[in-house]
Amino acid sequence: MATYIALIRKEKDSVFGVEFPDFPGCISAGETLDEAVSGAKEALEIHVESMLEDGDEIPDPSSLEVVRKLPEFKGAVPVLVDVPVVRRNKRVNITMNEGLLEKIAKLAAAMGTTRSGLLAIAARKSLLEARKGEE
Repeated sequence: MATYIALIRKEKDSVFGVEFPDFPGCISAGETLDEAVSGAKEALEIHVESMLEDGDEIPDPSSLEVVRKLPEFKGAVPVLVDVPVVRRNKRVNITMNEGLLEKIAKLAAAMGTTRSGLLAIAARKSLLEARKGEE
């Protein structure tokens, strides 16, 4: 488990926005502060999982002292978010239609990922949709 700093801010007439200085592009939002924090954890978990699947290196968490010096810190409230980063990929053997596998390979290449990475993305999306359907 690693703990990263999320920066939460709210502009007038907007939702709470969340960003992670250690993960540019990983953002989230929520109507309430609780929703923003919950969404931040979920967004960071998905982001880290994707990085691990793609073989990207996960950065060490920045200290509050470092984050406080960043321009994006101004006007934001720091929140600590725990995320598991030690999950390892597990090799599985699946069977599917050859034509579908070729389409997956082409789409994965166009997206700059692998077949496994694309299937993981699709699985995550399905899991998120199923989770939203349960709410």
